[in-house]
Amino acid sequence: MKAVCWHGAMDMRVETVPDPKILNPQDAIIKITSTAICGSDLHIYNGFIPTMQSGDIIGHEFMGEVVETGSEVKKLRKGDRVVVPFPISCGQCFFCQRDLWSLCDNSNPNPNAGMIEKLYGHSPAALYGYSHLFGGYAGGQAEYARVPFADVGPIKIPEGLRDDQVLFLSDILPTGYMAAENCNIQPGDIVAVWGCGPVGQFAIQSALLLGAERVIAIDRIPERLNLAQQLSDRVQIVNYEEIETGEALKEMTGGRGPDACLDAVGLEAHGMGLEGFYDKVKQTVRLETDRPNVLRQAIVACRKGGTVSLAGVYGGFLDKIPMGAAFNKGLTLKMGQTHVHKYLQPLLNRIQTGEIDPSYIITHRLPLEEAPHGYDIFKHKKDNCVKVVLKPHMS
Repeated sequence: MKAVCWHGAMDMRVETVPDPKILNPQDAIIKITSTAICGSDLHIYNGFIPTMQSGDIIGHEFMGEVVETGSEVKKLRKGDRVVVPFPISCGQCFFCQRDLWSLCDNSNPNPNAGMIEKLYGHSPAALYGYSHLFGGYAGGQAEYARVPFADVGPIKIPEGLRDDQVLFLSDILPTGYMAAENCNIQPGDIVAVWGCGPVGQFAIQSALLLGAERVIAIDRIPERLNLAQQLSDRVQIVNYEEIETGEALKEMTGGRGPDACLDAVGLEAHGMGLEGFYDKVKQTVRLETDRPNVLRQAIVACRKGGTVSLAGVYGGFLDKIPMGAAFNKGLTLKMGQTHVHKYLQPLLNRIQTGEIDPSYIITHRLPLEEAPHGYDIFKHKKDNCVKVVLKPHMS
């Protein structure tokens, strides 16, 4: 089959690799009909995720048709159309039983779990196509994929819904929704969202659905800001290259600050001035692994007693975090990989009723063979690119 393989920073290649096989009786094989390039895939593309190996198949946002099942798979049948959540979860452990699916104890096997335990203390769930720290599983930017714990993760898609409507149930729609839910939104609240890429768009939309009175969308890319503003007349925008973000937020909230601040950017935040230069240099020489410019801003901007919610991925060690501000303002910080399984059915219901149509963020649909081009335009925001969907079987 054809698959997108990592061969180093900025080096993605579409190659012919062996077809996946059933390795465990709980596995299924999926023929992938749609797969997407995620913002967190850019962290791999840019070389910031350790333990990648040359030839690894990447990608964790995918869906398709079941073509084979293991002997112990009971809920799926050949021909079922499914979306696959990006965390791999067993469904039986302490964490899965508590709806903490991205913290599964059993999906990341040793020696991979041992490596990540040294870094984080404990191993979270494995992820598709996201390095050997997170399991070393082949990803979904391919023609076919093996899906472990097939009775636990995939959700069946009813007839009448297009791939474009449901594909993002795999990751970014639940990610934006959980990040907004973590904001503990109360009637009348103002939520500030840093980053108007795909996750930021869904976080903005979710905050509105959960009752935010206003959402302030922060970015520097005009087309992304425009896309956010078109969601609702309750969305205001801030272009941080034109106005200082902290001062703008004070003015827009009567000096109090947003009730919740949501970071939808993560470890490669674009910094301005001396602070941005500082982070860029320290990351380049590996004196810090992540650029936490947005996190710093969110902590300082948030009102006293407010909430800072992190949806953007952080992977390692940060520098110059204003913990004194977080402590003395009594902030609540909530974060984590998304517990996608928890949100699949509720969000599918919202899609079916027309309350949400996630397809509006798609700007580019490409055959799998054009994945390297897709990565290039997504990274550099060329051609007004917001979201790239790859079609492995496009004729």
